[in-house]
Amino acid sequence: MKANYDVVVIGGGPAGSSAAALTAAAGHSTLLIEREAMPRFHIGESLMPEVYWPLQRLGVVDRMEELGFQKKLSVQFVTNSGKESSPFYFKQHDPRECSSTWQVERARFDQMLFERAAELGADCYDQTRLLDVEIDDQDRATGIRVRDAQGQEHTISSRVVVDATGLQSFIANKLGLKEINPDLKKAAIWGYWKNARRDEGENEGATIIMQTEKKDSWFWFIPLSNGITSIGCVGNNDYMLKQGLKPDAKYEHELSICPGLQERLKDAEFQGEIRVAKEFSYTTKRHAGEGWVMIGDAFGFIDPIYSSGVYFALETGVRAADAITEGFAKDDLSGAQLARWADDFKDGSSWIRKLVHAYYTNEFSFGRFMKAHPHHTGNLTDLLIGRIFHDQAGAIFDDMDEAIEAAKRDAMSM
Repeated sequence: MKANYDVVVIGGGPAGSSAAALTAAAGHSTLLIEREAMPRFHIGESLMPEVYWPLQRLGVVDRMEELGFQKKLSVQFVTNSGKESSPFYFKQHDPRECSSTWQVERARFDQMLFERAAELGADCYDQTRLLDVEIDDQDRATGIRVRDAQGQEHTISSRVVVDATGLQSFIANKLGLKEINPDLKKAAIWGYWKNARRDEGENEGATIIMQTEKKDSWFWFIPLSNGITSIGCVGNNDYMLKQGLKPDAKYEHELSICPGLQERLKDAEFQGEIRVAKEFSYTTKRHAGEGWVMIGDAFGFIDPIYSSGVYFALETGVRAADAITEGFAKDDLSGAQLARWADDFKDGSSWIRKLVHAYYTNEFSFGRFMKAHPHHTGNLTDLLIGRIFHDQAGAIFDDMDEAIEAAKRDAMSM
């Protein structure tokens, strides 16, 4: 580990590894640090099809095939009564290779990206804990302090610090930039099952979203390789964690009131332990300053429901790397330059945020809406794919917003 780098990247997840890989490939001395030993467990296993493009940019699409991850060709929704929607098959909307994707074990996936950053020239160290990001009184980042795997502390100077610390969002917390979304204070309880029943054929690897009976929570059903399925429950934080039940008991209770899961778990066996995470949705008021920029979950987090997290991590990592490289070429490492991509990214991701809020509006039914507006099927599929960075990405919401308000009025009049 050297004492000086052009770029230091904090966090070895998809955001950090992609940014480090591409700044190193562009010829900038780059340090990538991760606090845990790689490979390490992480949630966020279902990928949107649009991850194809940043993975292609990183040169790892063939490796995704070699690693044998479960293919994901569709998504499906199940109502609180157990009624299943028709699967949304991505290839029916776009038959290209980029319309299929994967369900991944994040330990293997993140390890591959971490190793790719090293291949492209980054100095990569795991078991290295960030102690501080050094920011002077002009709001300029000058470097970081870390503790390595041997317990030695290092002060490392750099021209750019990239915060990819995930939900820890180190710089946002340090500078008071985090803004919590009070309407999306969620928590997740999940675990892994062996031999949960999957559909046959092309829907075998589908992510399935299932509501519980009173719509107080919903389950994800994510088929992984080797017969293992990730099954998790998400609901309001207070409902999930402050109802007088321990997480394992709460998980069992929610399973019992989820009609869509009953047959799928009939012959399944729970594996390992129950896991818990608080999924607080938040944004950041500012995303960069002189010599520093935030990416991935450090930039912001919406919700796990549409599996946007890994795609957004990769996309922000690639975009930030390009802005950094351009900034070095222009001798401009200002916040405006390092976050020149942020407004466009926020515009696109805002459509996923609106789709999340629509799902959590209990009075609203996606099924009824799509029956009334079948011409929006392609637009909705675009959103589920992650194809959101174009002018017509939000076209569905003119009608959907009206339908949501009508559903609320109807519910109030009953």
